[in-house]
Amino acid sequence: MTTMHVIFLSLIQGLTEFLPISSSAHLILPSQLFGWPDQGPVFDVTVHLGTLLAVLVYFRRDIYRLAGAWLASVFKKQHSGDSKLAWLIILATIPAVVFGGLCSDWIETYTRSAGVIATTTLIFGLLLGWVDLQAPQRYDNSHMGFKHALYIGIAQAIAVIPGTSRSGITMTAARQLGYTREAAARFSFLLSIPIIIGAGTLLGVEVSHSSVTMPWHQLGLGFILSFASALACIYFFLKWITQIGMLPFVIYRLLLGVMLVWFVV
Repeated sequence: MTTMHVIFLSLIQGLTEFLPISSSAHLILPSQLFGWPDQGPVFDVTVHLGTLLAVLVYFRRDIYRLAGAWLASVFKKQHSGDSKLAWLIILATIPAVVFGGLCSDWIETYTRSAGVIATTTLIFGLLLGWVDLQAPQRYDNSHMGFKHALYIGIAQAIAVIPGTSRSGITMTAARQLGYTREAAARFSFLLSIPIIIGAGTLLGVEVSHSSVTMPWHQLGLGFILSFASALACIYFFLKWITQIGMLPFVIYRLLLGVMLVWFVV
């Protein structure tokens, strides 16, 4: 890859990992639309680590508090709102792990195409817009229970199909249940931590069995850019989402979906 490719893909990963527009789709499309070389698993691991570090840094206080409360609930039987939220994040992660593990070969073989991405981009973009316009904003994360967490987790499992958007579909599910935009986004971002760790681990195993290498300076650049762009994305998204709503992202998804349909046809 050229330096331009590294810069573009790193920024795309950092910006789209947490926006409801699908990072996996945006990483797949350049090679299909522009004929760029596939970036390969080594680069994917690197930029995933960059986005993981960004969410860990931004939510460091929440993570410290939730981890401490969870450990207290396990070893000291001390239960609190924070320990409950930690358990809910674990519960909501399980469906994606199970579905991804059972269907990974099928997904890799049949869904990494512009046609599939166009379809999921349009369908789940329209669903996001419809839900955000009509759903009430009643609850914050303190109101979440096991049924709601499992529902959001099942929605997250669908996001293994490229173009769906993990953050998009989890926010859609949370908004449908009546959570505020900010609460839906915060839970989605916290829920991303175990998922990114799991995906990075699987990619790391793949890399360990691969002979493909990349120059260290390109990997370092990719890590820094994906970290910085993801951190900025989280900050501004949470700051503005209450005011701007989901409409800008819905419009973007519809434009992207139509463009992809034109490309496929």
